[in-house]
Amino acid sequence: MPFMTSRHGVAGLLGLMLVAKAACAAPFLIVGNDEKILWDAQGKPIISPTGKDNVQIVDVAKPEAPKIVATLPLENSIVGPPVNLAIAPDDSIALVADSMTVVDDNGTRKMVPTNKLFVIDLKSHPAKLVQTLTLGKQPSGLSFSPDGKIALVCNRAEDTISELKIDGTQVTPIGTIKVAPGISTVEFTPDGKHALTVESPENHVAVLDVDGDKVTYNKLEFPTYLFPYNVIVSPNSKLAITADNGFAGTADGNLDDVSVIDLQWPHPHVIGHITMPDAPEGMAMSPKGDLAVVASVQASNNPAVWFYHKTGVVTVLRIQGQKVTPIKEINVGRVPEAIAFHPDGRYIYVGNFTDEDFSILKVENGTVVDTGKRFKVGGHPASARMSKD
Repeated sequence: MPFMTSRHGVAGLLGLMLVAKAACAAPFLIVGNDEKILWDAQGKPIISPTGKDNVQIVDVAKPEAPKIVATLPLENSIVGPPVNLAIAPDDSIALVADSMTVVDDNGTRKMVPTNKLFVIDLKSHPAKLVQTLTLGKQPSGLSFSPDGKIALVCNRAEDTISELKIDGTQVTPIGTIKVAPGISTVEFTPDGKHALTVESPENHVAVLDVDGDKVTYNKLEFPTYLFPYNVIVSPNSKLAITADNGFAGTADGNLDDVSVIDLQWPHPHVIGHITMPDAPEGMAMSPKGDLAVVASVQASNNPAVWFYHKTGVVTVLRIQGQKVTPIKEINVGRVPEAIAFHPDGRYIYVGNFTDEDFSILKVENGTVVDTGKRFKVGGHPASARMSKD
């Protein structure tokens, strides 16, 4: 969710252990459930005390019958794009950004930024929290480099990106990169040479140069449509797509956009705009690079507005070289946020925040169909990422 207020850490994390039915085994999905915010019938936020969030690991070895195998009581947030957690390329660790917390302000609960990042050891039996780092204010969208040696985290309320060195389960901050106001997420290109970060109020994508563990911002940026909020990159590093939330930066009844970006150097630039349903946020690229999917909220959390929809929607995009074409829309649940492809490219999981479940979509004959199946998780899924294998 784009609005800029929401979450923090949990007292008593010392000695935190994973509640697990089984050890983590790839492929799996990591899910962040935010229990601090819901909405009433008029769309007004209902803010609950902190302390009930959790992060879950879901075994998807049987793609149409996912199974929750672990639950950690860790804070996370719906505030920000639904990519505030990530799994290392070798599935050894996961990072979870704790973006917002709830505080009491003279008897009124309100959400304020925090600055924590959790490190989960996925190889431990059971998996467990092994580090809590302090970064910049409101850590949000993040990603690992393709070789897993570094990670980048956007500090949304500070306009900076934290660079982290990864050495087994030891994660160490090694630098901070100043970018621009309102950066919400950062994504490495699969070739490892660059990373892209979206500047929401500035309506730009900024390009970071990556050389080993040296990450620099040399002021290369280019415009998108209004309020870019999330970004994905094709497996061959030649194409990127941003989810652009439009003038309001959230659902407002107007159609929005994705920008299609030619990343071939030396001059990456936008080569197309595709109209989207209202408030696109979650995005995923097929590991085969032939399809992308975009989840739009469509005010499905607010029955009081004229532009309310009973469900969110997923738009399916076909990718043929540099040509991107919308081919289908599929209704899913209420407030779809997280979305991820199974590593084999045959299934897609869509987290329906309000419904506390995931829709299971299937890739068939070059398009996507709804299996009609859903699976419940232990809370309201605000974010999710898939393991590589």
